Amino acid sequence: MKFIIETERLILREILPSDEDGLFKLDSDPEVHRYFGNKPVENKDQVKEVIQFIRGQYVTNGIGRWAVIEKGSNNFIGWCGLKLHTETVNDHIHFYDLGYRLIKKHWGKGYGTESAKACLKYGFEQMDLKEIYAMIDTENEASRKVLQKLGFKFIEHFDYDGDPSDWLKITKED
Repeated sequence: MKFIIETERLILREILPSDEDGLFKLDSDPEVHRYFGNKPVENKDQVKEVIQFIRGQYVTNGIGRWAVIEKGSNNFIGWCGLKLHTETVNDHIHFYDLGYRLIKKHWGKGYGTESAKACLKYGFEQMDLKEIYAMIDTENEASRKVLQKLGFKFIEHFDYDGDPSDWLKITKED
């Protein structure tokens, strides 16, 4: 998969093995994992497994999370993208969800919204998806604001692996 999307300030591309250090910085931070079960990675071998898993999704599903690169610095600042869920979540199966995660020092700069908007556009225009879902921890107000800004609508509360979570959706018509 050779994939590149450019926005005003960002480049979104496939996650590469060379992103290992950036992914470790991201996923080893407990604050970043506060709303993700608070299980940060402990070593780079775990990050290598994550990279391998995501790259496998590109091959199997034609889509997966993408590296978010800041144009000005050319630094890896996080990931964003669509994921095909092939196992049941909240009584849904074979659906696409939008996810994103940024290194803490890049929070509050609008990068989450900018990268997510580009991913939605890709999903609706290039993949011709009719709907895209998002799942967030009920207490994650920052992500809720991003998703609402993008046009996602709250559908319901649900239990995701023991954590109170919210289920949101946006349609192509939205």
